[in-house]
Amino acid sequence: MTQEKTSSPSNGYFILFFFIVLFFGSIFGLIALKIAWFILGILLALFLAPGFILVNPNESRVLLLFGDYRGTVKKNGLFWTNPFYTKKKISLRARNFDSERLKVNDKLGNPVMISTILVWRVRDTYKASFDVDNFENFVIVQTDAAVRKLASMYPYDNFADEGLDEDITLRSSMNEVSDALEKELEERLEIAGIEVLEARIGYLAYANEIASAMLKRQQATAIVAARHKIVEGAVSMVEMALDELGKKEIVHLDEERRAAMVSNLMVILCGDKDASPVVNAGTLNH
Repeated sequence: MTQEKTSSPSNGYFILFFFIVLFFGSIFGLIALKIAWFILGILLALFLAPGFILVNPNESRVLLLFGDYRGTVKKNGLFWTNPFYTKKKISLRARNFDSERLKVNDKLGNPVMISTILVWRVRDTYKASFDVDNFENFVIVQTDAAVRKLASMYPYDNFADEGLDEDITLRSSMNEVSDALEKELEERLEIAGIEVLEARIGYLAYANEIASAMLKRQQATAIVAARHKIVEGAVSMVEMALDELGKKEIVHLDEERRAAMVSNLMVILCGDKDASPVVNAGTLNH
């Protein structure tokens, strides 16, 4: 398979000087000297004119001669080439692509809205020109395909009640997901000579039809986790209180009173509202 090759055309400044002298000299000679042969000089100058190319920084020109690839000019400056060459301009600058928000299913089958931001540039002008029909459209289509595949590989979030223990999720593992997306895009865009500079998730959310339910689920999960911490701390505090009372022999409790104290302390420590104490003016048995 043909690969990209660098072309080194002639210096354009010398040919430009020759073109100016030939063109205007022939016009002057035709008008002043009335010699018809100067028409040939004008025609020759007009023939040379299409051969000039100007290559700006981070740009290139792909040269074709009647369908035959003759090379790529990447060096900056003014050059002159065969006037019969077809000169295709391809930018080598980095480009941003912000994809549309796609509705896809994650690993658990939940519909999510996702988009990606891709930074890319052309590395191989031959592949970009001749191995794909339209390399810019190719980037758009392959990016959408890569995002759909990526979303199906990971769950949106890791819920304990799903029975899964996923280390990587779309929501919490942005670096790992971006690395996987970048690798997937590099493999897909290699055929078009495209270099992936950066790829990351630009937007991520549950689809509208389940967003409300999933928000309640996340809130419930957070509440359960918070309650777990509260109960764990409360048990430690009750244990410490009973141990200190026993060591200092402040009060001797039988099993029934010990259970009652534990119950009261747990209610006070785990309750959502401040406890309202009730003063017992009688004995402890009432």
